[in-house]
Amino acid sequence: MPEGKESKLAQIEQHISANLADFLSQHVVAKATSLEQIEQHFSDFRVPEQPDFVSSHAEVLLDKLVAHSVNTYSPTFIGHMTSALPYFQLPLAKLLVGLNQNLVKIETSKAFTPLERQVLGMVHELIYAESEDFYQHYLHSAGHSLGAFCSGGTIANITALWVARNKALQPCGEFLGVATDGLAAGLIEYGYRNLGVLCSKRGHYSIGKAVDVLGLGRRNMLMLDCPDQTLSPEQALAAGKAYQEKGNKLLAIIGIAGTTETGHIDPLDELADVAAELGCHFHVDAAWGGATLFSKSHRALMRGIERADSVTIDAHKQMYVPMGAGMVLFKNPQDANAVRHHAQYILREGSKDLGATTLEGSRNGMAMMVHASLHILGRQGYELLIDQNIAKARQFAEMIAKHPDFELITAPVLSLMTYRIHPRKLQGQLASGQMSPQHQIHYNGLLDQLTVSVQKLQREAGKSFVSRTRLEISRYQEGPINVFRVVMANPLTQLSDLEAILEEQLKIAENTEFWAELTQ
Repeated sequence: MPEGKESKLAQIEQHISANLADFLSQHVVAKATSLEQIEQHFSDFRVPEQPDFVSSHAEVLLDKLVAHSVNTYSPTFIGHMTSALPYFQLPLAKLLVGLNQNLVKIETSKAFTPLERQVLGMVHELIYAESEDFYQHYLHSAGHSLGAFCSGGTIANITALWVARNKALQPCGEFLGVATDGLAAGLIEYGYRNLGVLCSKRGHYSIGKAVDVLGLGRRNMLMLDCPDQTLSPEQALAAGKAYQEKGNKLLAIIGIAGTTETGHIDPLDELADVAAELGCHFHVDAAWGGATLFSKSHRALMRGIERADSVTIDAHKQMYVPMGAGMVLFKNPQDANAVRHHAQYILREGSKDLGATTLEGSRNGMAMMVHASLHILGRQGYELLIDQNIAKARQFAEMIAKHPDFELITAPVLSLMTYRIHPRKLQGQLASGQMSPQHQIHYNGLLDQLTVSVQKLQREAGKSFVSRTRLEISRYQEGPINVFRVVMANPLTQLSDLEAILEEQLKIAENTEFWAELTQ
């Protein structure tokens, strides 16, 4: 290795290990380079003929990859569900890679298998709070599973609906079950025209993937309007009954506990009643909001989640572990057997191989990262983080509501909110009813363009980042509007950072053509 290369590599590693946030702030460029320019760094599609020094390649990655990555540790990165990680996760990640365990089978994981089962049990107890005898019986039972680890919420949601589908079309008479005879044969056997899934329009896009993969078809996604951001139990019941009266079978109702766009929580308890009346599976997608269960102050927001047949939680969101660590938990430990598979060389009958009931085969031991966080942070540590996130979101919402040139669109239920720039003069005209419907449509169109323009320019400036989305809002009957979307998840974010973000947005807005037209 050339002189000086080894020491530089060690220095880089030392800096990362000591303080990753400081390292990223020093090496990630402040002003974003265009994606087209970055693509030029990675345009050679040929495998190099000659080997290179590790240290030399590390420098290439530092200059071309790290320098142009997203600094998710930045306190002004508040646009997505990705945050700074606890310092202990980095050395654990090295251990995880070094051990290179494969959780598909015990023969390549050994101690990692009971550890993963333990973590699933801990999260299951957080949701369902079953008896001690229950967990002693099922935690390490070869014939049962309390859930499944997976790479994220998408696979977790697919797994939950996969279980629901196989339970709905289980063996009957000469029909050997949907897993053996297929969906078409199952529909004929049970006399259903179609199987459908119902949720609000705030449901995650992975639900669309699930009905696609499972052969249900996207036409059988009943996505109900939710101008108040949550699924109405009354509308869900009516839509479910109407669907089944046509000869279909409603496979599942999906309640969202922390919607991706606004953080709202569906009325889970009431939806559980609807699912029971319609005779369908009740799944709760709590990929974002599930960690709220750690908080004694806010746990009541999740009332009814304990009645769900299955629950999705992402540990790489508000449980602060690296990508990707998702989980699906089943109320009934028998349910996972609906998707059990076997093979002669692994996953044999009677074994405790985890791959027998998971969609993914080869997987790393991410449960170790969750296990460490649950012990090092504990319930009280997570409670502190969750409570602070929600409090900070409410403070930011209050800051926006008091600002004359901003409009709070959706107040935070958890730690997400939406808002937009809205010049004070026009807010007054709208409130007084001076605008005709035609003018309101035109005026909201200009605000939509202003929101998009400011969000793009702020992102390109590289000082801070908020995301944007498009929502239907009950007080605006003219149609959906563009809004800024903020996620309060980074413990490093201070109120002064949030004030600076609003100041930057307003300054950018005042220099746009849309602001000029709106305020003239």
